[in-house]
Amino acid sequence: MNEVVSYKSEENYTIITINNGKANAISHDVIAGLNEGLDKAELDDKIVILTGTTGIFSGGFDLKVMTKSAEAAKELVTKGSKLSLRMLAFPKPIIIACNGHAIAKGAFLLLSSDYRIGVEGDYKIGLNEVMIGMTMHNAGIAIAKSRLSEVYLNRSVNNAEIFSSKDALKAGFLDMIVPETHLLPTAIKVAEMFTKLNKKAHAATKLKVRKPHLEALEEAIELDLKAEVSLNS
Repeated sequence: MNEVVSYKSEENYTIITINNGKANAISHDVIAGLNEGLDKAELDDKIVILTGTTGIFSGGFDLKVMTKSAEAAKELVTKGSKLSLRMLAFPKPIIIACNGHAIAKGAFLLLSSDYRIGVEGDYKIGLNEVMIGMTMHNAGIAIAKSRLSEVYLNRSVNNAEIFSSKDALKAGFLDMIVPETHLLPTAIKVAEMFTKLNKKAHAATKLKVRKPHLEALEEAIELDLKAEVSLNS
């Protein structure tokens, strides 16, 4: 692993932790570390618990890269979209222990995993792209469509509505919320629950269920690669 992503292997699961400064930003290094962690988990045949740091799972893509140039932004967004595609098709269960805030790509990672546990408290979860002047990319729409109902798709993507942890449950970004001290123990309990599934059946069923969404996301990534990056439009 690298400095911003750590990997801790336990008997039945592995904990992959993002630790990249105050915003826990998704940078090139973070994406490389997450892909490396997923490679290792697949090789070790382990369920994945993905988590951040106290109070924040991730505030989204690294703004230093996103504001550098349209090309730099496009490169990072493409890598992020491919990471979501990989997570949605990943043969092992991915549980996210969401430590608090999850904004933009942080929230998209929630939508790219199998089970999401959030924490009680005054935290913000959602897709703020339209709020900050970005026309939502095709891949973002495809990921949101695969996991959110039509009502919350419009509220989240078009209206950039940001939800509290409690409302993020209703919206479809989280599956449960727990007190902060219970976050990792609960994620470990969920991982134990997943060990009771037949591994091959889980992997094959996930691909069947998500087939149209995975195909739509692959197409969306191609469309985004062909399009001009639309910032401040």
